[in-house]
Amino acid sequence: MSRRLPLLDVLRGVAILGTLATNVWLFAAPGGEANMLFSEELSPLAGALADPSPGTVAQGVLLLLSNGKFLALLTLLFGVGLAIQFRSAAKKGGRWPGPYKWRALFLFTEGLVHFTLVFAADVLMGYAVTSLLVAWLLTRSRRVRNAVMWTCLVLHLAVVGLLTAASALLPQPGAQSADGGVPAEVVDLYAHGTYLDQIGLRLDNMLAMRAEPIITFAFMVFMFLLGVRLFRAGAFSGDDAGRRLRARLLAWGLGVGVPLNIATALGGADLFFVDRYVAAPVVALGLIGAVGWLVDRADPAGWGVVSLSSLGRMAMTGYVTQNVLCMLACYGIGLGLSARLADTGPWWVMGLWAVVAALLLAGSTLWLRRFRLGPLEAFQKAVLGRIPERRR
Repeated sequence: MSRRLPLLDVLRGVAILGTLATNVWLFAAPGGEANMLFSEELSPLAGALADPSPGTVAQGVLLLLSNGKFLALLTLLFGVGLAIQFRSAAKKGGRWPGPYKWRALFLFTEGLVHFTLVFAADVLMGYAVTSLLVAWLLTRSRRVRNAVMWTCLVLHLAVVGLLTAASALLPQPGAQSADGGVPAEVVDLYAHGTYLDQIGLRLDNMLAMRAEPIITFAFMVFMFLLGVRLFRAGAFSGDDAGRRLRARLLAWGLGVGVPLNIATALGGADLFFVDRYVAAPVVALGLIGAVGWLVDRADPAGWGVVSLSSLGRMAMTGYVTQNVLCMLACYGIGLGLSARLADTGPWWVMGLWAVVAALLLAGSTLWLRRFRLGPLEAFQKAVLGRIPERRR
């Protein structure tokens, strides 16, 4: 059995908490996830520039730190996981993609259920589709993979350029409603409507709410393949070569990415797509180096490393759980905090993030003291294990 790479588990845990830091604002906004349909995309620093009060500045900084970075990191790490599964299959002499198609189908089904019942901004369906292509590419030559990887990057940059031009030249969705945001009836649905009403809204607007994984498909393929390339280069190992490579990622990722990210954030809403899908992924590479630098110097038995690693080991459970908790906390079907605290400023949202993050870290640590896998990970293994060998 191959030994786990501790840094990968920690990075997965960091990525889960980082996606929560982005998504919590969507849950907490009036109209919840429906803001994706109606509200104009804002620069992370837009609110702070318009109202430099402590609350809005703190919100702007948190959004600047989280927007796009951890989505990119999670995407890259999924590619790393795919490379690990490919290597394991090769060592066992198994067929590839072979059984992986069932894993991808399970992931897509899980994402569809998650989208329908919990949260419209699901990433699992997009990852499932992307993984099928990349799984096949792993059987091709390195030259083919490199050609696909760099072609996807060029296509992604072209799409971002077109979206940026459209954002600058065309009316924004928010301009279509009287208050420049989500229609009152949709806000009321999330504040006072039934659970079935929310499910119905997601299904009625499924294509629009699934726009991000569609327009970023080339980006996901690029990040998956980049994850494969970094893994095979030893970027996550604990030896000197791995540390040197992470030091380069730290220097270049943060040295180039942070100034670029600040510039695009200050550029306003017109540069939203460049900020989220170009600058943020560069910073994500720097985060690999930064987290690696900290892990190399931290106590491996310390609470921080252990709790983040535990969350990373059950990342799928953590991802779904955080969205369920936020849905129950913010929407009217649960505590209804979004409506109750709508006029109290952003501090409660940051508090919600801290509480949910603490629950995830503590819960995953306690769970793995007794069980080897997280609940959803164990369920996946049980389902896939029941597929007859001849069908794999």
